[in-house]
Order: sequence, then structure tokens, then C-alpha cells
Amino acid sequence: MIVWGVFITVILFFLALDLGVFNRKAHIIKSKEAAIWTSIWVSIALAFSGIIYWLFASEMLENPTQLTPQDAVIRYLTGYLIELSLSIDNVFVIAVIFGAFSIPPLYQHRVLFWGILGAIIFRALMIVFGVALINKFEWIIYVFGVFLLYTAYKMYKSEDTQFNPRNMFIYRQLRKVLPVVNVIHGNSFFVNRMGKRIATPLFMALIVIEFTDILFALDSIPAILSITADPFIVFSSNILAILGLRSMYFLISRMLEKFRYIHYSLVAILAFVGIKMLLSHYVHFQEWISLLIIAIALGSGIIASLVVPATPKEIPK
Repeated sequence: MIVWGVFITVILFFLALDLGVFNRKAHIIKSKEAAIWTSIWVSIALAFSGIIYWLFASEMLENPTQLTPQDAVIRYLTGYLIELSLSIDNVFVIAVIFGAFSIPPLYQHRVLFWGILGAIIFRALMIVFGVALINKFEWIIYVFGVFLLYTAYKMYKSEDTQFNPRNMFIYRQLRKVLPVVNVIHGNSFFVNRMGKRIATPLFMALIVIEFTDILFALDSIPAILSITADPFIVFSSNILAILGLRSMYFLISRMLEKFRYIHYSLVAILAFVGIKMLLSHYVHFQEWISLLIIAIALGSGIIASLVVPATPKEIPK
């Protein structure tokens, strides 16, 4: 429990440093700053693999799955790569949400900060629940496998589907019980009018982002559980990927049209981990094979997006 406490404390320190020091004053995050922070978060996540090795080698961490330090590192890196890949799809959705609610770039970081904080809490609960299910009911892994294959199929078929946050169930229900103004009031989530607290578009965007992250977690948590059921590896790789999501958003949201084939990479990754789950009791994939397949799928989508010329139909108008 000491290791868990230290890890969570460090994460909260990073978040407090982010909002209280580096982004105390609202400003537009430019591509150069986003690239620097993305590099920092990725470097921290990769360096953390050394901590994983040390924890498992020194037996300072409970090891219910009896992993060797080498296997623990490979599973951590594989899980992190899965979460990072699926976070890219999350960036696309966040960009649509900000556009739908007309959130100025000046205040987007504040919304994402609180969105990330909420995501950490929700995902921690889902990870604990998911690990407990797999440990108690072995057959649940087949349910997760089928669910991921279905998700991959839906993602493949929904490539051209237009996502409208205002049509979401959570948004429509909130509008019934919560008064909302249509004008941005600085970085405030609520304003007072005639003695009533009224939500601003920033708050509505935050709630929709939180809800969509829960939906994304329904894919990503089972996906990483296909790699390992060790709770600390699942939690740490998931959280470190989420922490880098804000800077990643500001880095790639301005060039979303360039990543046309990432969609297919994510379909391939989800399909692979779904199949891996369904075959888990019959075929054992070496840890490095999973890491290699996921890396190839993600890399192929990025390279294809940059190399293959866009057709007239794909060029945004």
C-alpha cells in the first residue's frame, strides 16, 4: 500500500504543479509548448518502466500474477501503448466537443484539467472492479473479448458517423434539470443570476468530456486487462497515458485531418486484444509479441496518414 500511496501522491503533486504553477494564468497552449509537454509526459511514462522493474525485482509490490521484472516491464509498456493509442481517438472527440460548445482555446486547458482529474477517479474505480471480476470469474475474460471485438466492428463501421455532443443522453438530461447560459463567462463553470447558480458552456463541455471518457474507458480497461491483471501495472500505465492526454490534445488537435488512418490502427488494436482474450486459455502470446503487434498497428496508421496522399473526398472543405 505504501507504493500505491506514493504513486498517487506524486500524481496529485504533478496535477497541482500543472494548474497552480505552469498554468496558473489562462493562456492559449501553442504547438511548441504542447510538443514539449507531450515529450516530457512520454519520457516520464517510459522512464517509469525502470521503476516497475525495480518494484518487481525488489518485491516491494504485491505480485499476485507472479510476474518476473522483465515481464512486468513489457506488460507495462504494452498497456501504456494501448492506452496512448486509444487516447488519440479521445482527442478527436474532445475536439468535436469543444467545437460544439464554442469553448475558446484560452479556456480549454482548464476544462481538460478537471476532466483528467475526474477521469483518474473513475478509471481507478473501473480498474479495481475489472481486476476483481477477472480474478473471481475467469470466464469474464470471454465477455471482455467479445465486447472488444464488437467495439472494433462498430468503430470500423462508424468511420463516417457524425458525432454531436448535444444529442448525447447525459447532455439532454442535464438541460432538463440545470439552467444553462449560452455565453462564455471567462473560466467560470457557473455564474450567479438572480440568486441562482447557472452552468456555463465550460461546465457542460466538462460533463460531456467526463461522460465520453467513461465510455472510452469501457474499451480501454478491458483492452489493458487482456495484457495483465496486475492492478498496479494496469493503473499506472492507464494514469500516465491520461496525464499526457492534455498536451497531446493541443499538439495534434490542430492537424487531425492528417491522421486519416489512425482510425484503422485503433480498430486493429481492439480486434487483436479481443482475439487475445478469447484465446487466452488456449494460446499463450509471448509478451513481446503483443507489444510488437500493437506498435506496428499504431505506427502503420501514422506512417500511412503521412505518406499516402489524401483523395479529394478526404480533403477537408
